[in-house]
Amino acid sequence: MLTTPDCLLIPMLASKAAPGLARTLTKNRLHNWGCMHISDDVFLIASELITNAVAATPGKEIRYQCSRDPAGVLIAVWDASPTPPRVHPLIELTLETLDVSEESWDDNGGRGLPIVTALATECGHTPDPSGGKWIWARLKP
Repeated sequence: MLTTPDCLLIPMLASKAAPGLARTLTKNRLHNWGCMHISDDVFLIASELITNAVAATPGKEIRYQCSRDPAGVLIAVWDASPTPPRVHPLIELTLETLDVSEESWDDNGGRGLPIVTALATECGHTPDPSGGKWIWARLKP
C-alpha cells in the first residue's frame, strides 16, 4: 500500500481492542483532513476490516492504514493469512436463530463485507509480496 506523509500506518495486536484503537487514532486524522462528515462510515469500515483480520489471525500482528490521496480516504488492513476474504451467505436472523452466547456474540450474520461494499466507493483485497494480504476500502470525501 502507498503511504503519504500524513498517513496513519500502525501495527497492532489482532485482539478485540484493535477496532476501538483504530477508531480513536483515525478520528484526529479525519478531523485534520476536514473529513469528519464521513467519519461514521470510515469508523464502521475500519471496525469491520479489523474484526475480520482479528478472526483470521488472532493474537498475531495486523497492520492498519488510514491515508488520503486525490481519490479519497483509504482504509486498509493487513493480516498474515493468505486466504482471500470471503463473503458469507446472509442468514435471516430471528429471535429463534439468534445466538447471544458470549462465544458466538459476533458470529450472527456475516454482514461485514456487504456493509463495507455498500459504504465504500471501491474496495478489494491485494496480496502482499511479503506475505499475507491487504483488505482495503476507499471513500470519497
